[in-house]
Amino acid sequence: MRILLIGAGGVGTAVTRIAARRDFFERMVVADYDLGRAEAAVAAVRGEGAQERFAAARLDASDEEQVRALLASERCDVLLNATDPRFVMPLFRAALAVGANYLDMAMSLSRPHPELPYERTGVMLGDEQFALADAWERSGRLALVGMGVEPGLSDVFARYAAEELFDTVEEVGVRDGANLTVEGHDFAPSFNIWTTIEECLNPPVVYEKDRGWFTTEPFSEPEVFDFPGGIGPVECVNVEHEEVLLIPRWVDARRVTFKYGLGEEFINALRVLHRIGLDRTEPVTVTAADGSRVEVSPRDVVAACLPDPAALGDRMHGSTCAGTWVKGTHEGRPREVYLHHVVDNAWSMKEYGSQAVVWQTAVNPVVALELIASGTWSGTGVLGPEALPPRPFLDLLTAYGSPWGMREQ
Repeated sequence: MRILLIGAGGVGTAVTRIAARRDFFERMVVADYDLGRAEAAVAAVRGEGAQERFAAARLDASDEEQVRALLASERCDVLLNATDPRFVMPLFRAALAVGANYLDMAMSLSRPHPELPYERTGVMLGDEQFALADAWERSGRLALVGMGVEPGLSDVFARYAAEELFDTVEEVGVRDGANLTVEGHDFAPSFNIWTTIEECLNPPVVYEKDRGWFTTEPFSEPEVFDFPGGIGPVECVNVEHEEVLLIPRWVDARRVTFKYGLGEEFINALRVLHRIGLDRTEPVTVTAADGSRVEVSPRDVVAACLPDPAALGDRMHGSTCAGTWVKGTHEGRPREVYLHHVVDNAWSMKEYGSQAVVWQTAVNPVVALELIASGTWSGTGVLGPEALPPRPFLDLLTAYGSPWGMREQ
C-alpha cells in the first residue's frame, strides 16, 4: 500500500508515529502547505528503516490539480485526509478523479437551514460526499468517511453493539468527556479550534426513526455522564457531529445523539466568540496602523491567537474518553452499555510524543488502513465505519496496545 497523507498538524504527525511501527504499507508521503511541518513529521518517525518509507512534500490541499498530480506521481493507492473540513471536497474529488481510495476523519461541512436553523436541517455534514456515492461506486473504489475516533471508533462501537450485544436498539448516544488540564493556560482547546467552533456553534442534529434528522439549539439537552478511566461525572450537551448522520444509515436505532463534555467555561467562551462575530469564516477588512488594508477571517484570527493543541502535550495532564452508550434489549431484557476508549496523556506522550486527543484520533485511521491493506475491510462507494465488520477493527486496535472497554450501565 502506498499512502498520501495530507496534513502534518497534530493528528497527521501522530499518524506517522503510529504507522511507522507497522509494516502493512510500502510508502507514505506526508504533504502539507508548510513543507517544514511535513519534514518535521517525517523526521519524528522511529524504528529500523522507518524513515526510508516516508517522504515529505509541499501541497496546497485546496488545489485539486496539485493533489491529483502528487497522487499520480507517487502511485498512491489511498489518500488519507488529516486536514480540517474546509478541504474535504477538493481532496475527495481529487482521489476519485485519479482512482485512489480515500479516507478522512471529518466530513464535508454543513450549512444551517436558512429560515429554521434550530428545527430543520439544511445541508448536513457529509451531504456533498454522499452526493457522489454513485460515482465512487462506479469507480470501484472505497471512500471511507468519518474514520477518526469520533466519528470513527464511536461508529464501530455502534455497529458492534447492534450485532453482538443487542436484539433491538432504542438509542445510540455518543458521549465524549475528559479531565484534561493544561498548565499555564486558562483557555487552551485540546483540538483544532477552527473545527471545534464549527461543530459546537452549528445547530446540533438529532435523529429519531419516526421523525428523521432534525436540529436543536446549540448546547441543548444537558446531562451529566459518568466517564470511566478516573474522569468521573462531566456535563455533556448536544453538538453537531457526523455520527448522528452516519449511524442511522447502517444501524437500526430509534434515536441517535452526540453529546460533548465541554464545561461551562468553554461554552461561555464560545458564546462570546459568537456574539461578537469572531466565529465567522467570511473575511473582514482590517486597516493596519500604516494605513494598509488586509482581509482576514475572524475565526482564523482566533485560531492564530490560541496555542497549537499539538504542542501542549508536555503541559497537559489527565485523560480523554471517547465512547458510545447504547440502550435497548437483549434476550427480552432491558440493557444499557457504554463502549469506551480511554487514553491517558502521560502514556501517549511517553510512548509516541503526541498528546492524548490527537493520538486517539490518529490511531483509528491507521488501524483502518491496515485492515484495508490486508483485505479484511473492503467495499466500494462512500461508506461509514459502521458499514464494515466491527470485530476485526476492535481486535486490531487492542493489538496496537490501546485496548477498549465496556461498562454495563
